[in-house]
Amino acid sequence: MARAASEWGFFQVVNHGVGRELLEEMRREQTRLFRLPFGTKDKAGLLNGSYRWGNPTATSLGQLSWSESFHVPLPSISREDCDYGKLSTLRGVMQEVADAMLRVADTVAGTLAENLGHEAGGSESAFPAGCDGTTCFLRLNRYPACPFAADSLGMVPHTDSDFLTILCQDQVGGLQLIKDSRWVAVKPHADALIVNVGDLFQAWSNNRYKSVEHKVVANSKAERFSVAYFLCPSSDSSVGTCGEPSPYKPFTFGEYRRSVHDDVERTGKKIGLPNFLK
Repeated sequence: MARAASEWGFFQVVNHGVGRELLEEMRREQTRLFRLPFGTKDKAGLLNGSYRWGNPTATSLGQLSWSESFHVPLPSISREDCDYGKLSTLRGVMQEVADAMLRVADTVAGTLAENLGHEAGGSESAFPAGCDGTTCFLRLNRYPACPFAADSLGMVPHTDSDFLTILCQDQVGGLQLIKDSRWVAVKPHADALIVNVGDLFQAWSNNRYKSVEHKVVANSKAERFSVAYFLCPSSDSSVGTCGEPSPYKPFTFGEYRRSVHDDVERTGKKIGLPNFLK
């Protein structure tokens, strides 16, 4: 895993303990959710008003993400005021998936940290600091079949602004990552979860692990579903480093998110970690 995180920034894991039956149930619930009318998803405050679609900064088809999603903070899943509409079983399935993916994320992150000689749990200096079930996110994605597939993307190229992402994708395919200046397809594996390194892990590891650009290509014939778990610290948590000297200035997760937001508003794209180099 450490070699893959260093060379590719992505890898697939099996024997992860998340049951196929649970993931199939999540897919069925997800399909029911996204089949709701657009107005219901966009305006009704479903799942704490976490619905997103497209790309607000797009000025052409090439900049448009042909997708929709619910980006849900984990604490809101169990809150009484989180509206699930008529989807009465969605809450329980989402909570079970989130709990299972948190276990995978903690195990993988701890293993990668130990590979760099750092303690993974049990002390204040343990990694990942400040990440638990109250600070992370679960994202439900749908990529509709696209009539402009040749000229658009399901998700535009980006890196993830977290420590680690755990992804369950269906068998349609479409996820690609950049390696040696070329795009490489991440082939679907029915029993695997995809893990990719986020920006915060790259910074913490002093660039030993790589947060690489990835995208989702559009498909003219088939829709695609995926579920992503984002391992994030609290907003005021310092990202830290596995050891000095670090190439990065000290920063918190909140400062990083604000920087990314400001970049996108000002330039139309994310700059990310280069903003925090010493």
